[in-house]
Amino acid sequence: MMLDQINRDEGVNLLQQIGLDAEDAFQWLEKAQTLVFGHSDFTKESLDCGKLCQTARDWLEALPLKTERESKQEKAGSMLVRETAGLCWRFTRAWRKELFQAAERKAGSFPRLDALAESAAELCPGIYPSKKELLAEQQKLLRDKDGLELHQGMLFSQWFSDPELGQRMIRNMRRPTEKALELQEEIIKTGKADLKYARVEIENGAGKVYFSHPEYLNAEDDITLEPAETAIDLALLHPEVKVGVLRGDPVSHPKYSGRRLFSSGINLTRLYQGTQSYLFYLTRELGLVNKLFRGHCGEDWLGNEIEHGHEIPWIAVVEGFAIGGGCQLLLVMDYVLAESGSYLNLPARKEGIIPGCANMRLPRMTGQRLASQAILFDRQFPVDAPESRSLVNDVCARNEIERQLEHCLQRVTGSGLVSAAGNRKALRAGEESLEVFRAYMAQYAYEQAFCHLSPQLVQNLEYHWNARERSLKS
Repeated sequence: MMLDQINRDEGVNLLQQIGLDAEDAFQWLEKAQTLVFGHSDFTKESLDCGKLCQTARDWLEALPLKTERESKQEKAGSMLVRETAGLCWRFTRAWRKELFQAAERKAGSFPRLDALAESAAELCPGIYPSKKELLAEQQKLLRDKDGLELHQGMLFSQWFSDPELGQRMIRNMRRPTEKALELQEEIIKTGKADLKYARVEIENGAGKVYFSHPEYLNAEDDITLEPAETAIDLALLHPEVKVGVLRGDPVSHPKYSGRRLFSSGINLTRLYQGTQSYLFYLTRELGLVNKLFRGHCGEDWLGNEIEHGHEIPWIAVVEGFAIGGGCQLLLVMDYVLAESGSYLNLPARKEGIIPGCANMRLPRMTGQRLASQAILFDRQFPVDAPESRSLVNDVCARNEIERQLEHCLQRVTGSGLVSAAGNRKALRAGEESLEVFRAYMAQYAYEQAFCHLSPQLVQNLEYHWNARERSLKS
């Protein structure tokens, strides 16, 4: 989305139509469009920008809920959101290095994305949303949000656009979570860990990670993300684990009761209800998914050098389906075993969001034509079909899954771990370098912010998923 500025006279007229004083409207819009950053003092420019952004938010709060606005109110609200997003973009572009360094010092050693975002909000009040503001925003349905999280998108897109800052964030997010480090001794001692929404079992050199969100067909959301990433960490931290396994637990949904399902992707109920955060998308890619793809790295790793760290090969067991985010996970797996009759898809068109890093990874597996059909035209991949051979290694009947999985594990654990890790790094060096990943994340952070808060997303959910009725039932 382009952040083109509106004609000033037209903008003043829009603000007058919602009851604002003409002089106040003109002065705000003139400052918002002409303020230049990077030529003065960081603190002063932060205050100037923050005041303008906060004024716009106050005006937005004075309007009815987004879905209850008249046409003139809707146009004025959209203009305020777009102008403040552009203001934030320009400020962040001018001060991204200084802001990152200050936010990192404030957040502590190896800060994760949420800590960096919170520190930026404290350093620049009014520009970036605080935790308190985001919690208040979550009380609104997605269709009634005015775009507070857009400013987080502007922030992280600018940070990822800088090679040094982007690589530092990638490095920090490859460190084990605090929860995983707390549970490391226990998992080594007992071989098990139950994190409610994910669990880990260590058996004969295999770290088996199970997704568990039975009411929502093992969907992913803000609630499940930390447990799932911690489970991956625990498998990586166990000294005896040579290979990891991803699998879904049995679900309780009446249609599939008692069956194992891999993943139904993002939790569309939470997304529609407005409780799903924008940071989920970035945290998931840099934490859960990147640890599956690249493993852990040491604290001395700089990010702009050859990859080193600890990683293991991963096997996914697809039962029923791997939808959306579930399908994205398969793109970083080393081996995919699927139950006959199951299917994979990336329903990005029906949801209205970008399917993680699938836009970068799927084409090199299926070719550009099939990837475009999957992402833009909702093409499904039945695992038994010939076109799925580039995505799935082995297909077998449901009653053969356990035997086939054990056979696969025996083949992997019988070879050298060092060789497996080295070959994974060598393969990635040619197909997706860290620099390519960083550049993709810069674009993704920007575009996903607009997709996440787009009215089109709400319309898609209501049209394709009957979101209004489902939301009332949940």
